[in-house]
Amino acid sequence: MVLTGGTHGIGLAAGKALAGRGAQLTIVARDPSRGAQAAKEIKAAAAEAGVEGPVVDVAVADLLSQASVLALAAELAERPGRIDVLINNAGAVFAQRRLTDDGVETTWALNHLAPFLLTNLLLERLKRQPPARIITTTSDAHKRERLPFADLLAERRYKGFRRYGQTKLANICFTAELARRLAGSGVTATCFNPGLVATGFNHNNGPLAALEMRMIKPFSRTPEQGAETLVWLADAPEAADGSGKYFFDCKPVAPNAEAQDPAIWKRLWEVSERQTGLAAPPAPAF
Repeated sequence: MVLTGGTHGIGLAAGKALAGRGAQLTIVARDPSRGAQAAKEIKAAAAEAGVEGPVVDVAVADLLSQASVLALAAELAERPGRIDVLINNAGAVFAQRRLTDDGVETTWALNHLAPFLLTNLLLERLKRQPPARIITTTSDAHKRERLPFADLLAERRYKGFRRYGQTKLANICFTAELARRLAGSGVTATCFNPGLVATGFNHNNGPLAALEMRMIKPFSRTPEQGAETLVWLADAPEAADGSGKYFFDCKPVAPNAEAQDPAIWKRLWEVSERQTGLAAPPAPAF
């Protein structure tokens, strides 16, 4: 299994639970020291569950950089063994608008384009030895949003949580179109809403944001509770029947209307191919 965002929060909780069930994990970390610490905790959880041997290793990548995602995919493709589960869990909200070195708005780059690119780069590896699963973490924050096709760089009245919701809507549409394209391949694609979870989410946006998150902590789920659906989607036999669906508490639920529109899925896919360089260049005119 490959798990992004596995160094903290629900990703780390899921990693511990899956390793305790015998999964062999590669966690993707931006910070090598945090990756090493997470690997240590996951190994300890596996040992406590009676699982022995190497259960986790670390791949270092900055998912805000498309070049880094390309290098990550190349590294993973060269490793021995099969990739049977890819978990796109990394994500964040950014209070201030910024662009990446690729010229992409940061929230869109991390939350949508990184999983889109990594998944596409690993698809042939996933298809090689089915069955395999692709799982993407999304959010109920998508409910009131529409995809910003006319403002992909978020240049108009940027609001951090609104942009976050747009990227989570993109996760759902990406999953639906991916599942459609993978039909009959033995590879499934699902996404899920973990609910409101008490993690380090939003703590990167200054002391006021961190205070707000601490205030809602008593009303939040634990990381372990937030990870339950993720673990189920990765491990439960019956979850293989839910390709293309959006889950909450291990049950399929309906996303907003835009996320149910195949024309929107296709349009997002084509835009994302262009933004990541996966689209074939146009034929020369003669």
